[in-house]
Amino acid sequence: MRRKRVLPLAALVLCTPALAGTAPAAATPQTAPAGPLRILLTNDDGYNAPGIRKAFDRLTAAGHDVTIVAPLTNQSGTGTKMMSAPSITVKHPEPKVWAVDGTPGDSVAFGLAEVFAGKAPDLVVSGTNFGPNVAGLATHSGTVGGAVAALESGVPAIALSTGGLSAPDPVTTVNAMDPTLDFAVVLIDRLRARARSGPLLPQGVGLNVNHPVVGADGKGKAAGVAATFQDPQNFLQPGFTDSGDGTWKVTVKVALQPAAKGGDVEAVSADRIAVSPMNADWNTGPADQARVTGLIAGLRP
Repeated sequence: MRRKRVLPLAALVLCTPALAGTAPAAATPQTAPAGPLRILLTNDDGYNAPGIRKAFDRLTAAGHDVTIVAPLTNQSGTGTKMMSAPSITVKHPEPKVWAVDGTPGDSVAFGLAEVFAGKAPDLVVSGTNFGPNVAGLATHSGTVGGAVAALESGVPAIALSTGGLSAPDPVTTVNAMDPTLDFAVVLIDRLRARARSGPLLPQGVGLNVNHPVVGADGKGKAAGVAATFQDPQNFLQPGFTDSGDGTWKVTVKVALQPAAKGGDVEAVSADRIAVSPMNADWNTGPADQARVTGLIAGLRP
């Protein structure tokens, strides 16, 4: 369902002298506490982006113990890429903030191995970021990729995105991040209340949450909440023009197809909050496996 790339945590070598050579600690799932949660907060826009700073303030105000472990620079569109270099630089610019010169997946891997060494966080929250991560966008999203990295290590995760299917100005989107985070607090409270003595979410299952931008100023209230799935369409269509000198110019246009009924595109288009389950592997369902079994029946190497 999600594109992933998995490399051993041991491949993560730190440039920070005090931490170099430290063996990563394996994350183990935790039973959800009755009180405030220990939250690892990441994103793909960078550790100092407005969305993650608003998320830090709002989740902290709700009583949670929040630590930012996020990319040093903007890593939008990096998907689940992680650990593609032999070393990374990690900065600790202020208390409760770690900036990792890598992808969201690198940031989560570092956070679980070092910042939360010995005891995994109760929850990883990735976002909130600029723009939606619905349909084909979710497959390539660094925001979703950060959440997937947590799920691969057995830690519950939520990806948060703010944006409609048009392109509002950045100020409007920043305004819309406030209702996004208000909803995130309510959602986390619901998960905690339902968990009782178990985990916040079923093992290996995360939530991809897309909050629409409502109103001209972005401060409007969503029309509702919908349990959705990832619409199968990929509405970003690339175009290539030969410059005649060995280079090609690339353009991207939005070509929306009719929304799948019950999907995330339909919900966000109707100003509803889309909440889609996601996992960290490529498995489909028994019916698809049966089809493949029939496809290869009788084949020999």
